[in-house]
Amino acid sequence: MARLRIGTRGSTLATVQAGDVARALGGAEIITIATSGDEGQSLADRSAETSTATETKRGRKHGGDKSRFVREIERALLEGEIDLAVHSAKDLPTELPDGLTLAGVPARLDPADAWVGSARSLEKVAPGCRIGTASVRRRSQLLAARPDLHVEELRGNVDSRLRKLGAGDVDALVLASAGLIRLGRDDEAAFALDPESMIPAAGQGALALEIRAGDQTAAAAASAITHEQSLIELTAERATIRGLEADCDTPVGVSARAEANGLVISAYVGTPDGHRWIRERVVGDLDQPVALADSLVARLETAGAREILAEAGA
Repeated sequence: MARLRIGTRGSTLATVQAGDVARALGGAEIITIATSGDEGQSLADRSAETSTATETKRGRKHGGDKSRFVREIERALLEGEIDLAVHSAKDLPTELPDGLTLAGVPARLDPADAWVGSARSLEKVAPGCRIGTASVRRRSQLLAARPDLHVEELRGNVDSRLRKLGAGDVDALVLASAGLIRLGRDDEAAFALDPESMIPAAGQGALALEIRAGDQTAAAAASAITHEQSLIELTAERATIRGLEADCDTPVGVSARAEANGLVISAYVGTPDGHRWIRERVVGDLDQPVALADSLVARLETAGAREILAEAGA
């Protein structure tokens, strides 16, 4: 039987992730695919691309900026050039194109954010410290906790951002712990940020395995390496994001954790400057992740999430 063809972005982190999946499957061919996100395409240019095959089939109401990391990979999947796509789950929009489905989630790594720089806690960070991040979620929560900090936009992959830190472009970075772990660079993190005060992005630390609907061979392969707890957590987080109609340009964090007493979902919604924000938390049955997410969205809306998101321009 022919080996599965795995599609992935060509960044170092993405290829490491795809390699982990290939090994878990007992071997697979890895095909790297350049995406709009990797090419640094401007948002204005991306917005003009309204007639691409994937976007036509996508039917997404809220793809936001995330689609730039998956569009070309999904096109290759739809056209039969690959059998299974491996994505960082936080990059995968909640609405998938017609004909594609989320088939599995391997065991998740630590979803927390990590501080790379001096200090041993956020409280000990020097006033006026320049923190580099392109995430409005991180910006909002950092400024909500420490309005004296200077949060500066810093884009690029993990390696390039670490180089910019070393060059003195910024004083510190906030990065996903999982990315550092996968790259073998977790020793560069000074400390992990408390995931209750710095709520991670939905899907952070998890991988999403996407296939063509009806492909039984790929479905069986994805199912064989799926970690049930990680799948439940990701399902809850994606349902929360979908309910809030949020994307990666929205200051929203969502974290689901399977615990002994059930499923716990925490969420943060704020303005980009951290001036206004809310946090909510719900606990419920492990086997009802979508219903529990819906109840969290309702609580957030009652607390003013829609007004905050409108102020944030979402």
